[in-house]
Parts: sequence; structure tokens; C-alpha cells
Amino acid sequence: MSLSRRQVAAAALAAVPLGAAVSSPAHASRHSSRTLYIAGDSTAAQKYVSAAPETGWGMALPFFLHKDRVVSNHAVNGRSSKSFIDEGRLDVILAAIRPGDLLLIQFGHNDEKTTDPTRYTEPWSTYQECLRRYVEGARARGARPVLATSVERRRFDSAGKALPSHGEYPAAMRALAAEEGVALLDVQALSLALWQELGVEETKAYFNWTATEQDNTHFNPPGAIAVARMVARELVRARVLAPRDVLRLEDEIPDSWITWPSDVE
Repeated sequence: MSLSRRQVAAAALAAVPLGAAVSSPAHASRHSSRTLYIAGDSTAAQKYVSAAPETGWGMALPFFLHKDRVVSNHAVNGRSSKSFIDEGRLDVILAAIRPGDLLLIQFGHNDEKTTDPTRYTEPWSTYQECLRRYVEGARARGARPVLATSVERRRFDSAGKALPSHGEYPAAMRALAAEEGVALLDVQALSLALWQELGVEETKAYFNWTATEQDNTHFNPPGAIAVARMVARELVRARVLAPRDVLRLEDEIPDSWITWPSDVE
């Protein structure tokens, strides 16, 4: 596959660690550097200035990791576990990943699109088959795969109950994680609980609601930061990362730390 100039630029930008101004150099000498690759969809992806204030949670994840835990965010808008592979994007990651690195895999939003054969997967067959390719590819290169169930959309019923929106995809991923012995971050369950706690009105402050758009799938800076914090906590809970690898889990993160690079043609 031939990548566009924008895709090449995005791949280069994705591998930049958290800046020195908000890092903790005192801990750096005690760690060997490892890269955490993200394979996923628009909820995690790097966004550009034309999309602001829309923010992928992968943009905020470095705020919670020490600077020698580098985040390389390869998530792309609109991709499913299938289309990400078919476009050669998994191959790009596997060509770069090294022993000791991590591959965090979050798909489901676009796998659900039954009318699009380029993206649709069936939860208990093709979805799991695709996810196995990520798992096996990482392991073959000495890297550690990590599965993350899809972050939930903002959906409530008339009584104010937060509703799940991903059908059987989270259950299929949980089953595969158990079968393959892969660490699982249950972002779907945790985000659903958080949206319920926040409620119908307060959740609007976490999603990309603007004067011209009411987006119940994608995040603004506070939402991306909240989900990234959730992911970082789960990485420690699942013993993928050690407590010394993370920071600021209880701190307020300013929205101003989120920046959107210029669009690349």
C-alpha cells in the first residue's frame, strides 16, 4: 500500500513522546525505553486543527506515562479491525515494533457497520479472526499485545440510563482475551459506568458537542483526557505497566495540554 504524505507525517508525529515540560526526568534513568503502539479507530486517533475540538484519547495518553514509555498512535478515523489490516496499517506497525514493545488494539465501532463489506466483521467469527492477527503478529516479534474493548458512545434512555451500543463485540473480545491469554482493558464497561455516573447533561461536556455539531461518539479534550486516564489505570491494573511507569493518575490535566497539529495535504 502506498501511504499519502499526510499518513507519513501522521506516523512520524505519532511516535513523539510527552514533551520535556511535563515529563519526569528523575525516573527516566531507571527505565529502558518501550513504545506503546495503538491500533484503533477515530475514538483514539490523532486529530488535526481542522477537526478541533475533536480529540482522540490516544492524544492524551502520554500525559499519564513517563517519557520513556513512548506512545506511537496509529489509530485512524473510520477503520475496523478488518480494514486496518487490509490497508496495510498493521504491517506498518509490525515492521517497526520491537521486543518488549506493546501493541494496544481497540476496534469495534466500525466493525459494526453491516452495510459496508470493507469494514464489517461478525463478532464471533471474523472479528475474532482479525484480532488474532494483531495478537499473533505482536507476539511473533517479541512484543506484548493488549486488547481494549471499545469505549462507549453517549447514549441514554428516557429514564437517564446509560446504554451500551457495541452489541456482542465487547463480549467477543473478552472471550478471545481469555482464550489467548492476552491482557484485557475493559474500556467499554468502565466508560459506560462513567457516563452513567456523569449523567445525561454532564456527559455533553466530554463529547464533541459544539455550536454546529452534537457528536455522541467522539471526544473533546476533557473526554479524551478522561478516557486516557482510564486506559492508563487499566494498564497498571492488568500489570501491563508497573505503577512506576505512570504518573498524574489523580491529577487535574489542563485542557490546554491538548494541541492539534496543522493538517498535512
